[in-house]
Amino acid sequence: MRERLYQRAAALLLGQAALAAVGGWWLGWPGALAGMWLASGLYLLWDSAQAQRLGQWLQSGQVAQAPSLWGIWANLGTAARRWLRAKEQSTQAARQRVQGILQALHASPNALVLLDAQGHIAWCNRMAENHFGLQAERDVGQALGHLLREPALLAYWQGGDFSQPLALAGRQGVKLSVQLYPYGSGQHLLLARDVTALEQAEAMRREFVANVSHEIRTPLTVLVGFVETLQTLPLSAQEQQHYLSLMAQQASRMQHLVQDLLTLSRLEGSPLPGYDSGISAQALLEQCEVEARALSQLMCKDAAAPHVLLFPPATQADLQAQLLGNAPELHSACSNLISNALRYTPPGGQVQVTWQCLPDGSAQLEVRDSGPGIAPEHLARLTERFYRIDRSRSRETGGTGLGLAIVKHALQRHAAQLRISSQLGRGTVFTVVFAPARVRLRSGSSITNGGADGWLG
Repeated sequence: MRERLYQRAAALLLGQAALAAVGGWWLGWPGALAGMWLASGLYLLWDSAQAQRLGQWLQSGQVAQAPSLWGIWANLGTAARRWLRAKEQSTQAARQRVQGILQALHASPNALVLLDAQGHIAWCNRMAENHFGLQAERDVGQALGHLLREPALLAYWQGGDFSQPLALAGRQGVKLSVQLYPYGSGQHLLLARDVTALEQAEAMRREFVANVSHEIRTPLTVLVGFVETLQTLPLSAQEQQHYLSLMAQQASRMQHLVQDLLTLSRLEGSPLPGYDSGISAQALLEQCEVEARALSQLMCKDAAAPHVLLFPPATQADLQAQLLGNAPELHSACSNLISNALRYTPPGGQVQVTWQCLPDGSAQLEVRDSGPGIAPEHLARLTERFYRIDRSRSRETGGTGLGLAIVKHALQRHAAQLRISSQLGRGTVFTVVFAPARVRLRSGSSITNGGADGWLG
């Protein structure tokens, strides 16, 4: 900068000397003096023009269209251009950051509304539009209370105590938890969370605890009563044995309930089963058949006619199929389906279990019974925990109300679908379809193009 000042001074002196020499040669010393003044005036005019061009350029804000300047003004123009470019880049970066933040806020699962000190909408995200029916372009600047017309929200705003959230109903039956957070000078952030699923889960938890308490309380009350009877009354050996037998039944019932609860907890808390192990269809069906015949004999020991339990033979290729996943879980699901059919089929009725591989690579297990059937309004809720069509009938058969819930969870973990169809008086059909990814077939079967003898993935 100092060099530029020296250059400006040198240029002025040279101009003055040149014009003074010309004026002195022409008019003597008055001409020399006039030449010096003329040189100074011309230099000032040129300098003013440079300053004016620089000022006009700075006022225009057109960084890319810089004027042609000379001397120190060129240096000032270059410095100003660099500063303006840096400022423009900084502004652009800040604008991009703001846009990124706004996009993130729009993607938030929570409804967000910015309110000024008067309660007018300054900004809202898309979720707020969905929950409250707002439109950002239309409603910015409008009072939130005029648009929502919720007395509870107005009272919440006027009360000024925002330490606790406000429960509010949103559109389409959504339940919201709304809370205001002050910031800045009188502004507020309104945050609304969709708590519909949380409330449903909490209601299910309360119902589950109530059901478990009820299921355990009944046999426990019976046990306590029998214990008091044995302790207080003089009973014969035969009477004592009778009461002990009833107590054993109730204890067994509680034990089955606890086992089923632990099974459900394990299914919900463990990682999904992999594909590196499994159980063959033949082994699975053989285990289920042994258990089913034992259960049928136990249930029909005092009946005139036993169950007709059918396991029609499948093709050898179908039996060689392997279900991939957790073998105990697969066995539990299939066994529960068959035992459920037996429990609700009266003695003399028929239960049929069939297995087949389908052309698309999937596999199907079907359990068909000739029981009393299920009314259509109950079908959708059969796999809910403790859901019973007839509670007295369920207790008679020894069920805990968790069998089909265990079946549903185990099958879902193995990407299988459970279908239930039934007609009153004509029985029920439970159909399980295992996805092709969970079915491995032997080479040479009619379903896959065989190669060497071995398992095909």
